[in-house]
Formats: sequence, C-alpha cells, structure tokens
Amino acid sequence: MVQPVDAGRNLAREPASAAPAMCSAARCSGLELALAYGLILSVVWTPRPWQRLLWVVACAGVAAIVIFSRQRPVRWGLQGTGLLRSLWITGAVLLVSGCSIALAARFHTLHVTPHHQGIWSSWWAYILWAASQQFLLQDFFLARLERIVRGKKAAALAAAGLFAAAHLPNPLLTALTLLWGFLACLHFLRYRSLYPLAAAHAILGITLAIAIPGPVIHNMRVGLGYLTYTPPHSAQP
Repeated sequence: MVQPVDAGRNLAREPASAAPAMCSAARCSGLELALAYGLILSVVWTPRPWQRLLWVVACAGVAAIVIFSRQRPVRWGLQGTGLLRSLWITGAVLLVSGCSIALAARFHTLHVTPHHQGIWSSWWAYILWAASQQFLLQDFFLARLERIVRGKKAAALAAAGLFAAAHLPNPLLTALTLLWGFLACLHFLRYRSLYPLAAAHAILGITLAIAIPGPVIHNMRVGLGYLTYTPPHSAQP
C-alpha cells in the first residue's frame, strides 16, 4: 500500500518541477529575441557610417545567440526532409511572379536596376540576403516564439508581426511581409523545410524590384533609408 501512495506523490510533484523549467526556457527565449530584434532595429534606424558598424555587431550577436542556444540543428529545416512535398509554395510564387511581371509589362512599369554591369552580382547578393531573412524568421523568431506563445498559429502570427514591423515605414513592404511571413511560418511548421521558402522569398523580392518603380517603393528601403530616399534624376532613358 505504500508504493502507490509514493507514486502518486511523485506524479503530483512532476508538473511543479517542470513548470520552472518551462518558465526559464520562455524567459531565455524572450531575452534572446529582444536582444536580436533590438540589434536589427538599431541597424535599420541608424544613419551611415554607423549603420555599417552596427550591421557587423548585429550579425555577430545573432550568430553568437544561435551558436550558444540550445536549439537543435535538426529543427532548422536544412536537412532536406519534406523538401519535395514543400516545393509547391515555390511553384505558387513563380506563378504569382509571372502574372505580376506580365501586368508590369502591360502598364509599362517593368524595369531593370540601373546598375547594368553589376545586375547579376547584385541579384545573387539579394538571393543570399533573402535566405538569411528566412533563416531569421523561421529558425530564430519563430523557434523562440513557439516557447513563449501558446499555439502554433499564434506563434506564426507573432513572428510575422515582428518581421513586418522591421520593414516600417515602407507601407507596401510592411503589408506584404506580414502576409508572407505568416504564410511562410505556417508552411515551415508543417514541412520543416527552409529551402523552398528561401527561394520563394528571393523570387518575390526580385519581382517587386523590377515590377514596381523605384520611387513608388523607395527602392525597397526600410527604416531611416525609406525616409531619406531621394529619387534619382537622370536624363538617360
């Protein structure tokens, strides 16, 4: 008769001992999230040349948090599991991109970056930047918000909100990144594959850059760069 009583006491003690661990994990995730997001906003809203220095500091800070965190790399979505099943989102984005380019050509807003000599190098750089943003959104913001917010959809919406707020005060990019961020987070929670999302992000960004005139979208600038943007005055066609 003694053993069942002790077993019941042990079971009763387990939730109490597990609660502080959960609170500690949520608290650490919140601190990591606040620190990284603060560094990102400082880069977005700081003028040059200090912006370049803060960019290096932000990259080093986020990298240090990722390296020393307890997050398992198997959850980063880089192992290729579910890749084929998740490629549909890249195809859907290609379809949207094709329609957008066709409309831009119809309304004579289709254009190419003025830096003709470095167009391919700049596009490759943007592809890497798009992949980095998806890593931050899914593997940093979403992964930590899953420990803080209850419910996967709530965590996805919160991550999308942070992602969109980093694109303020650009109204078009803020709205689009809120929608894309939410859909991308839901997609990642289901398939755990980062590659299709990175490719889709790059396609969407390049489509916006060549389909919408620079003065309208301020050359896709955000933060202080959006407010200080001045349209180029060139006599060349």
